[in-house]
Amino acid sequence: MNPADVANLAERLRTEIGKGVIGQAWSVDLLLIALFSGGHILLEGPPGTAKTFLAQCFARTLDLSFGRIQFTPDLMPGDILGTNLFNFQTGVFTLRKGPIFCDLLLADEINRTPPKTQAALLEAMQERRVTLDGKAEILSPTFMVVATQNPLEQQGVYPLPEAQLDRFLFKHILAYPSETEELAIVAAHGASSGQPDPAAMGVAPVVGADALAAAITAVRAIQLSEPVAAYVVALVRATRASGDIAAGASPRAAAQLAIAARARAALDGRDYVIPDDVKALALPALRHRILLSPAAEIEGRTADVAILALIDRIEAPR
Repeated sequence: MNPADVANLAERLRTEIGKGVIGQAWSVDLLLIALFSGGHILLEGPPGTAKTFLAQCFARTLDLSFGRIQFTPDLMPGDILGTNLFNFQTGVFTLRKGPIFCDLLLADEINRTPPKTQAALLEAMQERRVTLDGKAEILSPTFMVVATQNPLEQQGVYPLPEAQLDRFLFKHILAYPSETEELAIVAAHGASSGQPDPAAMGVAPVVGADALAAAITAVRAIQLSEPVAAYVVALVRATRASGDIAAGASPRAAAQLAIAARARAALDGRDYVIPDDVKALALPALRHRILLSPAAEIEGRTADVAILALIDRIEAPR
């Protein structure tokens, strides 16, 4: 598979998702980039902005096994990972696998559960395996988490710890739709108060495991020139030297931003990365990996403002 094939595959997925989701073009592209990068994505937005429905439509287009976990305050790690149950008839323990054993996992309202349960995903997201009673259980090589969360200003939420956030390739903040898009949403979904069904809206699977594996392999072969790689590193290292940022992004952030830039190039049908790929993805790839300084917080600055200032200051290669 070459970059043009990846671009065609992405367009087919966009078309299918568009049968259910109105607008959200950038959200869909970030989902596709995360998919082809082998990464995970965190969607944040107020209730009612179609975070869950977008994830469901995305999952519907993929002919892969799908799992969903509705995170609640009383959820336990075993409810996610599974548990070993003793069989009194055979006298042996049998693994009852949890919903994490799938290709694509929707972690809905992930910040509604305490950090102990959130941490159950750490090993799975980083190493694509889980450890149960001292034994490693291997997950799917295409395992991907699409998590949703409500803003921290909402009641009843537990902020994700930094180690958990760093496992996500992107944190994407969904905005309210434009007036035109909202009118179209009312026209399409205003006859029912329930959650729309992607299948009933004609969204169908168009990509299987083999095609996805070929696309991921093609993305990894995209050329990342030395000047562009140096630009990625300069951006990430600048987060550690900024006066507005108390804790900067990790080396993992630089590596993941590089693979994401490769995926964006492939979505455009290119076999090489350009600086604009890095600039376009810097915000969703870095905003959840930095901590603002107390002075910046007092003055009302945000992580996005701090990152955009670095993008403006650091010269991109030509």
